[in-house]
Amino acid sequence: MKNTRAGFATRAIHDGQAPDPLTGAVTVPIYPTSTYVQQGIGEHKGYEYSRASNPTRTRLEENLASLEGGVAARVFASGMAAINAVAALLKSGDHVVCGNDLYGGTPRLFNQVLSNFGLEFSYVDTTDAENVGRAIRKNTRRVYVETPTNPLMRLSDLKAISQICRRKQIELVVDNTFMSPYFQQPLALGADMVIHSTTKFLNGHSDGLGGVVVCTKPEQAEKLAFLQKAAGAILSPFECWLVLRGVKTLAARMEIHDRNGRAVADFLAKHQKVSKVFYPGLRDHPQHELARRQMSGFGAMITFETGSFKNANKMLKKLRVCSLGESLGGVETLISHPATMTHAALGEKGRKAIGITDGMVRISVGIENIEDILHDLEQGLAAI
Repeated sequence: MKNTRAGFATRAIHDGQAPDPLTGAVTVPIYPTSTYVQQGIGEHKGYEYSRASNPTRTRLEENLASLEGGVAARVFASGMAAINAVAALLKSGDHVVCGNDLYGGTPRLFNQVLSNFGLEFSYVDTTDAENVGRAIRKNTRRVYVETPTNPLMRLSDLKAISQICRRKQIELVVDNTFMSPYFQQPLALGADMVIHSTTKFLNGHSDGLGGVVVCTKPEQAEKLAFLQKAAGAILSPFECWLVLRGVKTLAARMEIHDRNGRAVADFLAKHQKVSKVFYPGLRDHPQHELARRQMSGFGAMITFETGSFKNANKMLKKLRVCSLGESLGGVETLISHPATMTHAALGEKGRKAIGITDGMVRISVGIENIEDILHDLEQGLAAI
């Protein structure tokens, strides 16, 4: 089934997930095979070797392309592998304008790995679209943003930035991991490619790594398929199946994530031990109106300020329902300390430059009973 007129939840459950034609199995089978018997030279059933393609992977790619409204999707072994694959479409001497408030692993890849191959990167505050325009050079080929950003929850106006990119004939690539396609559709706002760490909300159960690139042009998909085959950083059939399983409940999960996220943000905003809350759903967020226009929900990601490393550490040690760990987007509430976890690679100077402090805590609000999450946060903050 592929019905673009069907609702999101219907497509999540059915697109790419039709019953198995051989057995009628409702769930897409896992095809753990590495190779495929061919009827003769050049005669096969569409599959030759699983590094190039695999039936379970094909189904997942069809599903995710549908959810983001793209022409095709290509999945990779992790979110970082997906980002690396998109960067591999560039060539030495090309320049990329990036948001200056990205997940720490992204500038690490750009600055410490890809710059060695002649790619150039500039970092600007993309909350002002004009900053993007001013940073474009003759050799700029791409603009790369996260929105909302990790962990400061800053938004980029995708429609405005996409218009600048189109005038300059530059591609806009958007990391949509925090919102998922359920709450934000970057391609509909003018982006050329969308990236997700499928590890997060798409999978939703903290049990598999993965990444995806969703394309708007067939030639993008063809080049990325070539990179899957040539570089081999593909998603395994089992982990493809895990994402297919997770995506079926994406709509239902995101509704609860959003409802719980709003409740936690309101609680933290009123708490005397919390000096600042970063969440687009709060009316005092400087880009609240943009969030209302650009997103259909505010999601589960919140960052808040406890005042110091000591305070953050005291609070985190007391939590029992919220699990301290890296990552996000699982059904369980995950809480982390950006300065020592996701953004440690930036160094103290790099974190200070973009506003990440030692007292900041980031929470990915899960789908547990909200009363239990709030009680846990209350007793954790009481330790400060």
